[in-house]
Amino acid sequence: MTTYMLILTIIAVAIVLFGLGYTLAVTKTQKKLKGELDTAIPGRVQEGIYQRNPVFITYLAFALLVLLLIVFTAIYW
Repeated sequence: MTTYMLILTIIAVAIVLFGLGYTLAVTKTQKKLKGELDTAIPGRVQEGIYQRNPVFITYLAFALLVLLLIVFTAIYW
């Protein structure tokens, strides 16, 4: 495995682990609020609903990795 692929693999695994940890933290919070159906959205969540969403972070990381792969292929092919 080349150094380039190793770095990309490490970055991808880090993003997946971050998304998993964040998702688990959110599910624990949801379990606490199970009895309350309509609760207020915390201010921290309202401030960055797109920036802190692990799904969007994963899509952005995937797009960047594809772009890097295209650039790498264009330069060295």
